[in-house]
Amino acid sequence: MDSFAEPYTRIGDDISLDEVRAQVRALEADHKAAGIPLSGRVLHVCHYLPITATLNTTSGVLSPPATPPPMNPSEEPLATPSKESDAVWTLVPRYGHAAMISGIRSLAATHEQIIIGWTGDIQAAKNPEGRVPVASIPEEQRSALKDALKTYQPKESDPDDDKKTLYEPVWLEDGVAHGHYDGYCKQTLWPLFHYLLWQDIASEDVSQDSHYKAYAAANAAFAQTIANVYEPGDLIWVHDYHLLLVPKLLRAIVPDAVIGLFVHTPFPSSEVFRCLPRRKEILDGMVGADLVCFQTYSYSRHFLSTCIRVCGYEVTPRGIDAEGHVTAVTHCPVGVDAERVARDILRPGIPPAIHALRSHYQNKKIIVGRDKLDVVKGVLQKLQAFQKLLRTYPGWVGNVVLIQVTSPSLTDSPKLERQISELVANINGEFGSLDFVPVHHYHQTLKKDEFYALLSVADLAVITPLRDGMNTTSMEFVIAQAKTNKSPVVLSEFMGISKHMEQALMVNPWNLGDVAAAINEGLLMSAPEKEARHAALHKVVTTHTSHTWAAVLVKMLLGQLGGKETARRTPYIPREVLETRYHDAKKRLFFFDYDGTLAPIVKTPSMAVPSAATLDALERLCADERNLVYIISGRDGAFLDQHLGHLPRLGFSAEHGGFMRSPGAKEWVNLTEKLDMSWMGEVEEIFKYYTERTTGSAVEMKKSSITWHYRGSDPEWGLFQCHQCQDLLENNLAHKRPIEVLVGKKNLEVRPRAVNKGEIVKGLLYQNPDAEFIFCAGDDKTDEDMFRALILFETGATKATMPAPLSVTLFEDKADAPPVDLAIRPECVFTTAVGHSSKRTLASWHVTTPHEIVDHMLGLVGAQPAEESQAAQSNL
Repeated sequence: MDSFAEPYTRIGDDISLDEVRAQVRALEADHKAAGIPLSGRVLHVCHYLPITATLNTTSGVLSPPATPPPMNPSEEPLATPSKESDAVWTLVPRYGHAAMISGIRSLAATHEQIIIGWTGDIQAAKNPEGRVPVASIPEEQRSALKDALKTYQPKESDPDDDKKTLYEPVWLEDGVAHGHYDGYCKQTLWPLFHYLLWQDIASEDVSQDSHYKAYAAANAAFAQTIANVYEPGDLIWVHDYHLLLVPKLLRAIVPDAVIGLFVHTPFPSSEVFRCLPRRKEILDGMVGADLVCFQTYSYSRHFLSTCIRVCGYEVTPRGIDAEGHVTAVTHCPVGVDAERVARDILRPGIPPAIHALRSHYQNKKIIVGRDKLDVVKGVLQKLQAFQKLLRTYPGWVGNVVLIQVTSPSLTDSPKLERQISELVANINGEFGSLDFVPVHHYHQTLKKDEFYALLSVADLAVITPLRDGMNTTSMEFVIAQAKTNKSPVVLSEFMGISKHMEQALMVNPWNLGDVAAAINEGLLMSAPEKEARHAALHKVVTTHTSHTWAAVLVKMLLGQLGGKETARRTPYIPREVLETRYHDAKKRLFFFDYDGTLAPIVKTPSMAVPSAATLDALERLCADERNLVYIISGRDGAFLDQHLGHLPRLGFSAEHGGFMRSPGAKEWVNLTEKLDMSWMGEVEEIFKYYTERTTGSAVEMKKSSITWHYRGSDPEWGLFQCHQCQDLLENNLAHKRPIEVLVGKKNLEVRPRAVNKGEIVKGLLYQNPDAEFIFCAGDDKTDEDMFRALILFETGATKATMPAPLSVTLFEDKADAPPVDLAIRPECVFTTAVGHSSKRTLASWHVTTPHEIVDHMLGLVGAQPAEESQAAQSNL
């Protein structure tokens, strides 16, 4: 992701729906051939079910009336309520999110669909303006709703809508439900994601943390519901900002689940997002997914930058590395259901409505705007720009009208409504007359025929939100204009679809003169230019539809399923098997990394001191004469001496194998004395060059290696400089000198090629061929050398032979040392990675935290687990 000019869609997505589905079938066939389980089901997790439920038999006291949800003007009922008098529930469609739901339902043509969502407020049949408290609904009525949902079928002629779409309700207690949606989602997350800091919109001091508990509780309920219906091989897509904690929560319950997260809203820059008090929790929840997808490339860049700057995660070519779990990040636009819109504009009620509009506004150009009454939709700025048009281009006075429809939003905005009404009155008062009204403002929801007639008859559409992720009106306008004027559209550059529709007239909605000029240009545009622009827009809108979006989501998640991250999840180390093999062995070898394995990674390396439990575990292991225990670390000998040197039976390897000290020995052995180390001066000069240009970086000189640290620098600049430095070293020095370049955690290290942790492990195993048990633990890339060295057995083999390693042939001058037969059996080698189960590793097992390594060590020697280890286990 090096270019800000990334196209809105990628090569391979700009194809027909049939081609995408063919690619999906091919991927599924490849996975099945590879033995990867696939259930053929897709679980879509949405905040709401696309259904409103009314309880026909109520008990208890009704709650006060709730604000009814607004109708979508481009929608009409897809199903009719059941007329059976004895039915417990009546189900009708819920309006809103039409593009998302149509895309999801289209997958029913190829997959079994399960839509998981909140029931919404339960309506009462005997009191349509009230709602039934969830706590008063007994289990038998809840079961009856699930039964009713099994037979629910939208009344729609789309052939993709069939009974492969099922529905699973999530029951939320009323306080949690409204604290989650009306509270944290609408008062905290939604404004922030649209670049509105809370003091800009709040009328009183409100804590942005006040509803977080409800948000977390609702997300936990969703995660548990998903886990209840999950089957191995399911693909899971979690939708939008209401459920950002779900991926991590679900990962803890179902570790092998393949999870995608699609964010339909904009994602702000890191400087805005970091204002969120719960920023770390939200980001951690999101990176629990295998794939995070946004509407546009710019949103995905903002997310990556935020993860780097707020959480300190590293970004690799595969995605975000969050403590070993790699989350891929991409983008994919949501479109409209183009086929359905094309059918809708042929409805018999539309031509008479078009005729009536043309008669009413005869000889006048018609500008159309349709937005929610919401501060980010930019209606106020649009009206000001129209006023600017009439002042700047007075020839339009009396010849152009603006028909602005503002549908009610989910939250009332009386102040904004008053401002708009006053501005409309001012414009009409300044430029209107008895026979001319320049602005016609309608604060209402239009019926479908009226809506499409208005789009069809317009000479220009002006859609200029201040910030928006997905806007269906602009796409519906393009389709509706195909059979009428092929009129242009003025779009805000701050919309998620702006890159998608480059042939529109792009404007900055804050620049009123710019918008007025674009309106003037659009109204005066020649017919050939209109047709050329419309043809390009029409191709995009009818190609990138909601149906292709949904199919591409499945394709992308299947692509993740075939990757290393999900194809092989490292199992959690089995405690009982580990202890059994330990007690059966007569001689055992233990190899431990230090940072990230015996002690957590900390910002200041000198603070990574071993805990009392770690020291206790090491001391108990060393006390058994059958155990040989080594710390194999990148730390220098002075640090290891200071913190662990008081354990006489503990062996050490420092600086990634450059120095050794055997158990009971007093002196360190320098294994690099016989190596050519003249390269260190050259590397130091290169590192100094980058240190001067990277504020906060530093060079660490060790006796056998040299490291450049950039933890204290700007994270993105430091990573960029690290890549530049790595490229310079590998292409200009490494092939000439006996060295290798290692990229670590916020550092770049150069060391001798002949000295590494893997060679140390090989040497110790060669010297102790009678070992019958091996436990090796590490957490980062340098520890993979140890895991690689302990891959001792060919497939199916039960015996292993080890040739003399470099530590014997090179450092001990035994060039003719013979190979040795090892006593170890395959089932007694426990290579263990610290981190997430999806972490790429050569290890056979994993644990999640360093505390668990200590816990397992204490378990081997029969000691009680440390309290901190027990706490870590309880959080799994």
